[in-house]
Amino acid sequence: MSPEAAVSPDDEGRSGITGHKAATAADWRRLDRRTVLVSALVTAGVAAGAAAPTTLALSRRLGFGHAVGWVLAGSVVLIGCAAAGDYIRWRRTRYRIGAERVELHTGLLLLKKRSLARERIRSVDLTAHLLQRILGLVAVRIGTGEHSGDESTLELDPVPRPEGERLRRELLERADTGTLGSHREGELVALDPRWIRYAPVSFVAPALGGAAAGAVMQVSDWFGAQGQVIDWIGDRFRDTSLLAVILILAVAAVAAGVVGALGLWVEMWWRYRLEREPGGTLRIQRGLLTSRSVSIEEERLRGVELVEPLGIRLFGAARVDAITTGLAKDYEEQHGDHKTLLPAAPRPVADTVAAEVLRETTSPTGAPLTGHPLAAGGRRLRRALWAVSACVLVLTLLGVLLTPVLLRIALACAVVGLPVGVFLARDAYRGLGHAISGDYLVVRSGTVRRSTAALERAGVIGWTVKQTYFQRRSGVLSLTATTAAGAGAYTAHDADVSEGLDFASEAVPGLLEPFLERTPQAR
Repeated sequence: MSPEAAVSPDDEGRSGITGHKAATAADWRRLDRRTVLVSALVTAGVAAGAAAPTTLALSRRLGFGHAVGWVLAGSVVLIGCAAAGDYIRWRRTRYRIGAERVELHTGLLLLKKRSLARERIRSVDLTAHLLQRILGLVAVRIGTGEHSGDESTLELDPVPRPEGERLRRELLERADTGTLGSHREGELVALDPRWIRYAPVSFVAPALGGAAAGAVMQVSDWFGAQGQVIDWIGDRFRDTSLLAVILILAVAAVAAGVVGALGLWVEMWWRYRLEREPGGTLRIQRGLLTSRSVSIEEERLRGVELVEPLGIRLFGAARVDAITTGLAKDYEEQHGDHKTLLPAAPRPVADTVAAEVLRETTSPTGAPLTGHPLAAGGRRLRRALWAVSACVLVLTLLGVLLTPVLLRIALACAVVGLPVGVFLARDAYRGLGHAISGDYLVVRSGTVRRSTAALERAGVIGWTVKQTYFQRRSGVLSLTATTAAGAGAYTAHDADVSEGLDFASEAVPGLLEPFLERTPQAR
């Protein structure tokens, strides 16, 4: 073997590869050694949280003193194993930032070598939970944006924060070609604390309320007191009607959900800031306890999506999501908010931010939309009535066969469900629309979650035209713009046939014409 190719895994961090590919010891870097301390402290916190229920469970069989001893011994072993494992990982992990590639070597029995070409790197995101922030550390996630799982990403967890910032700047540095436009750089928008008023009206609040109620029952079960908790609640409402009890418990759950939603919002969005960096990179920074920094290259941006869930829409607010190419599916599933450019904020602010991000004078999301025919509204109304009727019918049948209580529930569903269903159907119809605004096509739909997507026309790679039997009878069709960005497909639902086809043909000239048959107009 020639000297130029000789290398051993143990020698890589000291001498690297000799010859014209030589790498000095300074080329290879290690993770921060304080990762061992972080791992030990995190494991200690987990052990402390599990210690109380475990001790109570063991004390019933072994006695309290023996249970405490076993729990302490187990905690020490658990913390020691976690620290030892992380120490080995630290000793066997090194990375190098070369002129053409980023390399990461790790592993004990099986040495794993991975590298990414620097020209393919599209994102460098920094994350730091509370312990890492206290110690001045960050986790760096370097990705190419390809949908190939772990092979398209490298994670350096952790490195000192200055090192993480240096890596982000160095790896995302691009030559400024001057083709992105003349919009301002620097801060585009920062957190307005008044936006917190939209947190309680999001769908997170009732979900957190239900989770809080479940947590109370679970914790009481750990301590063997679930029966006592139920009896205590029953004693408090012994002379109260069942309906009043349900209402009181629902209000309590909602109140707990509101408090939880406010706390979650503060944790996620405190210190929020959106800025444009030189070279065409959008950077979102946010987080109270866990700090996050997400970078999006504007070259990958294909549009924006204005999202208006029903609760915040009633208060005149919306959030802005990015429609970008090259977002790995696994990362998107784990971090659903990574593409959010602006949290729920007043609608004028959302439109302004969308325009700034797209480097447009006015936002396409605010363009006047072409409404859809009345047949589209009729379809939504029939769906709502069918859904409510089916629910009422099932409850009625079960009530006749099982218990009259279900008959009362069926009546309540009919009284409440029909007006709500009609309202949502009408709202969904009013929300339908499509338009062409400059370089963007715009489609809007939804009621519980209304979405207005402004998609770059040049990013559309195909159209899917769908027309069911019932749509043919109503004279409508659904047009789906296919793209490599964002959700991959954006649909104009139940548009008029001729108007919808003309919209698709004009939005992307030459793409749909070969499949259209024009009817000659009578003279």
